[in-house]
Amino acid sequence: MSSHVENEIQARIARVRAEAERKRQEREELARRRAAGLAKRHAQKLRRLAEKGLDLAPPVDLSNETLAASGAL
Repeated sequence: MSSHVENEIQARIARVRAEAERKRQEREELARRRAAGLAKRHAQKLRRLAEKGLDLAPPVDLSNETLAASGAL
């Protein structure tokens, strides 16, 4: 037979575990929403740049003959 104190301790442990699980689920949901929002913003940006006629493709000339950013030869 368990005592009143043991029952209270078990109840407290259960509450703490439930709260931790709830917080974990909230963090996961926030991460999913954040990722979806980021993808949506990137898509909007790409559409906006395309509407302005900006070239989104990498440069065609990929030779090693260009100067480095530092200007070193």
